[in-house]
Amino acid sequence: SFAFSDWKPAKSVLHFKACLSFLFPFDSSSPISPNPYMHSKSLWDCCTCSEDFMQAIRLAPLPCLCGPQGSVLLSSLSLRCPISLDLFTDPVTLSTGQTYDRPSIEKWLADGNLTCPVTMQRLTDTTLIPNHTLRHLIHRWLLADPGVNCRHTPVQSAGDSDAGFSLLALKQKLQSSNTSRADKLDCLEKLLFRSSVVVDSALAEAMLDCVLSLLASAQLDSLDMLKEHARLTSLELLLDQGNTKTKMSLCHLLEVIAASSATRELCLVVGESRRVLQALVSLLHDQSRIRASEAAVRAISGMCSLEPNRSHAIRGGVVDGLVSHLSSPTPRTAAPALATLELLLTLEVGKKVVVEHSDAIKVLVKMVFRMSTVDHEGSEHALGSLLAVCGESEKARSEAMDAGVMTQLLLLLQSQCSSMAKAKARGLLKLMRPLWTEETRRL
Repeated sequence: SFAFSDWKPAKSVLHFKACLSFLFPFDSSSPISPNPYMHSKSLWDCCTCSEDFMQAIRLAPLPCLCGPQGSVLLSSLSLRCPISLDLFTDPVTLSTGQTYDRPSIEKWLADGNLTCPVTMQRLTDTTLIPNHTLRHLIHRWLLADPGVNCRHTPVQSAGDSDAGFSLLALKQKLQSSNTSRADKLDCLEKLLFRSSVVVDSALAEAMLDCVLSLLASAQLDSLDMLKEHARLTSLELLLDQGNTKTKMSLCHLLEVIAASSATRELCLVVGESRRVLQALVSLLHDQSRIRASEAAVRAISGMCSLEPNRSHAIRGGVVDGLVSHLSSPTPRTAAPALATLELLLTLEVGKKVVVEHSDAIKVLVKMVFRMSTVDHEGSEHALGSLLAVCGESEKARSEAMDAGVMTQLLLLLQSQCSSMAKAKARGLLKLMRPLWTEETRRL
C-alpha cells in the first residue's frame, strides 16, 4: 500500500472511487474469485508446456472447438494476450516461456520495460520467437466459429482498447515497489470506467490495499456506491470467496464503514445482508485463521454498534459465532467479542439464543476472571452478559452455578479489577444467593 496524504482530496476521491468501481462492479454478473476461467488457464498451461496436448487440440474435430463449451473455453484467457486481453493475432514467446501478441509485447519493450509482464523476471534476451502451434490452433478455432471478432471480444469493454493496459499489467504495477506513486494512480484512474471484469484474488488484494490506503484522505461517502444491489453483491462474493487476506481487508473496510457517521446508512444496508453476516460468522468459527477471525470480530462489533443491525446479527448466527470465537485458546479480540455479545443481550431474542445455547453460559463464566488479568473491560462485559441472562432465567443461573461462577466471582473480587467489575460481581453474587450450597457458603 502507499500513502496519499499529500494528494489533493478531489484526486484522492477520484482514485478511491476508481478502486471501488473495480472491486465492486455494477454488473453483478461479473465473475468473482475463485476465477471461473480456471479450466481455461489449465488449458493454457498445458498448451505452453506440452506439445502432445497441443497436438491433440490441433487434431480435434472442428465441432469440438465450437459450440457452447468449446467456445467459452477457447475464447477465454487461453487464447488471449495477457497484455491486451485480445485474441492473439501474431503470438510470440519470450525467453521466459510466456507468450504475447507481437504488437503488445513490442510496445511493452519499446516503453523501456525490461521485464516479462507475467513473471516480472528481468529479460536478458528480448528475442521474440513465433509460436506457430498456438497460431494454428487459433486459426482452426476461427474456422470453426467465423463469427468471432479477434480484436473486440466480450471480455473487453469499449473503454479498454489501449493495448498497453491490462488487468495483469495493472496488478504488477500496483504490487511492484519500483512503480512510482504517480504511475499507480494512473493505473487506478483507468479503472474508473470499468464495469465488468474478472477479478482474481491477487488483483483483488492489490486493489483493496489501495482502497484502504485511500480511506484516510478520501471522503467516506464515496463508499455509498456499495448501497447499489449489484455492487453489494460483488462485496458479498469477495467476502465469501476471496482468500484470507482479501477477507481481512474487507473486514477492515466494514469496520471503517461502521465507525463513521457519514456511512451510517451504508452500514445499515450491509447489516441487513444475510450473505455478509454468513461470511463473517464463518470466519468467527474458523480456528485455523485466527487473524481473519479477529478481523471479523471487529467488523461485527462495529456493525452491531447500530441498534437496527443487532436483530439481523442475531438471526444471522452471530451469537453462536462469537461463542465459538471466545472458546478458542487465546482470543486476542475477546474484549470486543464480549462487548458485542452484551449488546446483543439487550434484545429478548438475544437472551433466548444465549440461554438455549449449549456452551454460551459456560464460556461467559470462564471469561469472568480470565479476562480480569488481561482486560478489565472484558470482565465487565462478561459479567454484564451473565447479569442480563441470569436475571431472567433460572436455567441460566443453574448452568452458571454448575460452571463454577461462584469461584470465578470470589477470585475476581480479590483481584485488582475495576470498581465497575466488582460492582457487577457483587450484583451477580446476590442474584445467585438462593442457589448457594453449604459448600458455597463456606467459600
